[in-house]
Amino acid sequence: MKKARDNNSLSFRFHYFFLNLKKCSQVTAGLMALLLVFSSCSKLGNISTRAFVQTGDNVVIGGFIVQGGVPRRVIVRAIGPELTQHGVPNPLFNPTLELNNAAGHLIASNDDWQHTIIGGIITSDQRLDIQNSGHAPGNPLESAIIADLPAGDYTAIVRGVNNTTGVALVEVYDLNSVIIPVLTNISTRAFVRTGDNVMIGGFIVQGPSTARSIRVIVRAIGPELTQHGVPDVLDNPTLELHDSIGTLIASNDNWQHTIIGGIINQDQVQDIRNSGHAPGNPLESAIIANLPRGNYTAIVRGVNNTTGVALVEVYDLIETVTTYSGEEQADTDNKE
Repeated sequence: MKKARDNNSLSFRFHYFFLNLKKCSQVTAGLMALLLVFSSCSKLGNISTRAFVQTGDNVVIGGFIVQGGVPRRVIVRAIGPELTQHGVPNPLFNPTLELNNAAGHLIASNDDWQHTIIGGIITSDQRLDIQNSGHAPGNPLESAIIADLPAGDYTAIVRGVNNTTGVALVEVYDLNSVIIPVLTNISTRAFVRTGDNVMIGGFIVQGPSTARSIRVIVRAIGPELTQHGVPDVLDNPTLELHDSIGTLIASNDNWQHTIIGGIINQDQVQDIRNSGHAPGNPLESAIIANLPRGNYTAIVRGVNNTTGVALVEVYDLIETVTTYSGEEQADTDNKE
């Protein structure tokens, strides 16, 4: 198998952000907009992030983890042209998609979902499978890959054909019907611009009406990326959390200084430290929130309209424990 292009600056760098989580078979996403379904283990249904795809190191990179003894079937998509239907300006006209494993090897690729590229783990035409999945892209220039993935770390990289640029959406859908995986963390790296071209991630918390809120930490990372060889980082990222109607419910600029307002009613610095996910630089941002069922978006901008590469992440602070019978169940640090 071939190695991914420029994997020193792309998939190898992203590997740093993967966690070694070995409880409950799971697809843990590194792309944004996720579906949490409460059961004995929450189900990851889909994740996605919208960002501006540039060239070189500034393409959009998402990472996800598959863990457990049973491979997971997923569909990975790169969406561009159909974003115009939703009023998104400057879409990426012809997005390409690469899927890489933890070693940086290219294991699958696609350019136009109706034309399967045979190679790596793709051994047969996928067009019918993509159509039957219920997640076929709405434009023939968009890309998609269906893969049965064993446990391991993976990165999905979205570029434009012939180094074209524009806004794109990168997504992973879990096609398994059995509710097994636990969401632990998701993250996407992209170049944050201004206006409509900031980085926007959405996530969905779902479950029965009796389910408790889920506790998460949302982070916007910039300066510490330099330690991993990432150029042109966003020096001072800010973070906003919005609910389904667009109301700002929490915000942060510099995680060691809590902004009280919305759902944040007390200082969070110690909670962030205790979470194990405190950012490595004081200019980076973080929010801990107990979120009921609903849709949420996390928006990353640069202070004073600065631009640069940033990482947006959501960590689920629920822990999974194993009972003496060998069954796994969710335990949370929520006390509500």
